[in-house]
Amino acid sequence: MKIDILTLFPAMYDGFLNESIIKRARLDKKVDIQIHNIRDYSKDKHKKVDDYGFGGGNGMVLMIQPIYDALKALRTDDSLVIMMSPQGSTYSQKKAYELSKKKHLILLCGHYEGFDERIRNLVDFEISIGDFIVTGGELPSMVITDSIVRLLPGVIEEESHRNESFNNHLLDYPVYTKPVEFKGMKVPDILLSGNHQKIDEWRQKEALKKTQSRRPDLIEGR
Repeated sequence: MKIDILTLFPAMYDGFLNESIIKRARLDKKVDIQIHNIRDYSKDKHKKVDDYGFGGGNGMVLMIQPIYDALKALRTDDSLVIMMSPQGSTYSQKKAYELSKKKHLILLCGHYEGFDERIRNLVDFEISIGDFIVTGGELPSMVITDSIVRLLPGVIEEESHRNESFNNHLLDYPVYTKPVEFKGMKVPDILLSGNHQKIDEWRQKEALKKTQSRRPDLIEGR
């Protein structure tokens, strides 16, 4: 898979690309992630990419020309262009699985007051990571990239994400490690029994209980 990210702040990705699972996936050639500075595509002599909005109002608006030229340079027949936007559809684990099957993603990060509305004609769809506002699309693009890359074949063991939260509309079951008892808090006896069938039944029951308590909407949405 290839992921191209268009941003005004490329340095924000330095740590993200060079730590943990993302770094290993890149080194193992499981994914090719490239960061592109939108300013490099500006035709303005000062590399300007934004301006005041027509009709007045606060904040600066990203101009269409640099983004149009950037997408023209990067887009192929296999590309899916996604705009990071609070106006987009809410991201989910289901969407992460869907996107992990694609060959090429282009993630477009906004900043300031927003995009020139005409830019929306250049993208395939918009994604929001929740009903709140952050200063730009960089952090959402990292969240989405991380959630996709970990699903790619060979990046982590398939078993590690098969039973995670949101699969089968359930939150993950409780997990424990050493010590068996800490300040009066004990690991459930069933997990120490060695009876894997009983353990699986317990985990399913606990996952359902946790979901009903914390996220009943997941069960209702099945």
